[in-house]
Amino acid sequence: MNIRVIIFAFFSLFLFQNTFAQKDSIAVRAKQLQLSSDKYNPLSPSKAAFYSAIFPGGGQIYNKKYWKAPIVWAAMGTSVYFYLDNSDQYDRYRTAFKLRSQGLSDEFNGKDGNPFISTAGLESAQKTLRKNRDLSLLTGVLLYVLQIVEASVNAHLLQFDTDDSLSVRPVITPDPLFIEAPKVGLTLKYSF
Repeated sequence: MNIRVIIFAFFSLFLFQNTFAQKDSIAVRAKQLQLSSDKYNPLSPSKAAFYSAIFPGGGQIYNKKYWKAPIVWAAMGTSVYFYLDNSDQYDRYRTAFKLRSQGLSDEFNGKDGNPFISTAGLESAQKTLRKNRDLSLLTGVLLYVLQIVEASVNAHLLQFDTDDSLSVRPVITPDPLFIEAPKVGLTLKYSF
């Protein structure tokens, strides 16, 4: 069979599937959504993200989740600490390598002139410390972005209705036609 026919059939399946789609849920929800100024604030998630972008942990404080701010600060501080430590160590080994390649004495030479670390060891240490430094920087950036996203998502979730009238009531309904052959199924019904 020609590969073009298979590809055409595959894309046709997805193209014609749209004709059997459900009603647009956004249009239905727009009619049902009643906005009240005391419950829903559409700018709250963007404010939380903005505060987190300006000051790490600020969005968590804005959302009144005060216990999350020290966690954000500790995570960001740990990443910064490891970045600075690896950068300092890298500079030490890099300086020693440059001095040794020029034939000068460095901090890793012993009293008798024998080096504690070989030149190959200095090169290997530089590679490892550079990789660790870059990984610490990447981790810091990812944690920074993650805390912004967390503050925004938390602000979105704070606006959901959590009344006691929202509940799940499981019901077991036997099928009268097939009593001897039990069937297992799940139906989820919700009402507002």
